[in-house]
Amino acid sequence: MNATYFLITTLFNLYLMVVLLRLWLQWVRADFYNPLSQVVVKATQPIVGPLRRVIPSIGRLDTATLLLAIAVSFVKLLVVSLVFNLNWNPIGILINAPIDVLREGLSLVFWILILRAILSWVSQGSNPIEYVTMQLTEPFLRPIRSVIPPMGGLDLSVLIAIIAIQFIRILLGDVFGGF
Repeated sequence: MNATYFLITTLFNLYLMVVLLRLWLQWVRADFYNPLSQVVVKATQPIVGPLRRVIPSIGRLDTATLLLAIAVSFVKLLVVSLVFNLNWNPIGILINAPIDVLREGLSLVFWILILRAILSWVSQGSNPIEYVTMQLTEPFLRPIRSVIPPMGGLDLSVLIAIIAIQFIRILLGDVFGGF
């Protein structure tokens, strides 16, 4: 049963992260022609495209993509409840879906920060993936750098951002439980 749970949650979480990545790319206005951006758009466009015709954006927030993320999370929680014969409550699942989206969003930010740190060590600066990770993470790292500047060529802003994300995840787990 653990293997089935792992497979179900991993598949849903991977697609949820792609949907959230699309939302994040649009929010920061990252390079649309970047290969990573193109993969994300192509993976989500079959569902987001028709939704956008019905659900308008609110400012820079693509509400169709946000609702898709909540729907993916809802279906994930519903499938897990049904497969494992848990006491499923549609209202409870609907309430937990945005919390799950927030949890996966924080996880996505964590992994993008890790990827950026690794790429900064091995890349020569001409990697398109590095460029888009920079576009995604600079809004988080710039305020940290204004408080704590690089010390001797060592930029601690990524480490501080990762610690802050983990703190928020633990805090949300304390508030909402099972996080």
